[in-house]
Amino acid sequence: MRIDKFLKVSRLLKRRTVAGDAAKGGRVKINGKTVKPAHEVKTGDIVELGFQSGTVKFRVLDVKETVRKEETSSLYEILSD
Repeated sequence: MRIDKFLKVSRLLKRRTVAGDAAKGGRVKINGKTVKPAHEVKTGDIVELGFQSGTVKFRVLDVKETVRKEETSSLYEILSD
């Protein structure tokens, strides 16, 4: 699955266009490398998502096309630095 779609499905970002803009702006890293919106995300990848207030780092636990709101936390695990 593309990283922009994963960020939207997991509800870490509200819209796919916002996720795409974040990736285009260099604020998304997978396994330490800055990626573009079309980069494929896989189970086990470590993703860093930069916000104005800081960075969120998480491990991808599962990749699903659609998820209910209550199940979104099963897709990733927040990591502390």
